[in-house]
Amino acid sequence: MSGDGLLVPVDSKVHRIPAQVKIVALFVFVLAVVSTPAAHFWAFALYAVLLAAAIVVAKLPLPVVSRRLAVETPFIVFALLLPFVATGPTFDVLGVQLSQSGVLGAWNVLAKGTLGVIAAILLSATTGPRELLAGLERLRLPSTLVAILSFMVRYLNVVSDDLHRMRIARESRGYVGGRAGHLKAVAGGVGALFVRSFERGERVHLAMQSRGYNGRMPLLGEVGATRAQWIEGLTISLVAVTVAVAARVVGL
Repeated sequence: MSGDGLLVPVDSKVHRIPAQVKIVALFVFVLAVVSTPAAHFWAFALYAVLLAAAIVVAKLPLPVVSRRLAVETPFIVFALLLPFVATGPTFDVLGVQLSQSGVLGAWNVLAKGTLGVIAAILLSATTGPRELLAGLERLRLPSTLVAILSFMVRYLNVVSDDLHRMRIARESRGYVGGRAGHLKAVAGGVGALFVRSFERGERVHLAMQSRGYNGRMPLLGEVGATRAQWIEGLTISLVAVTVAVAARVVGL
């Protein structure tokens, strides 16, 4: 499989944990974070400490994590608008009226969204694409979906290279971009790329059938996780579940 995706190639305990364990740990952690009432600020501080500890153990550079956090920029913009557009009781801050429910909603979106994105970054930075697919396979994801994801990852770089070569070809013929009139050329290029990718898919499928493909891909991983690996991988998530339950009990 071409490339390692978002993997940060270092040796750490987190990298050595099987992918299926990390996938389950991510799901459990995010579920615990989402189920925590927004007013319990101490709970989110504990979640942040847990993630920070995991990042340190995984030996991930902070600049890498901070750059990848840019993916949540649209959610940050949306959250910052909530105090100004939400209804309900308001309070004054430097002469500006802010909605109480809007401020709490903004905090809810920012805190839970940021924690979820960091947890996803931790997974993608410590697990290669092939390991992720093998982990999903071990978790009994339908084989058809695993095959689709496998081909998507495998040919993503191929399609990206095609797009890059088409851009160079346009620019060598005088295309400079930035004008509405050039949208037709860009749209035509995207259409040609789609047709080319579709035809490549047909050729690959025929080649696979000629080599005995019967609709089921070979297993990507046959070795499961040990009990010790499950316990080690789920430790942070189970602590997060404990924090979420405690926050719920306190809120009753």
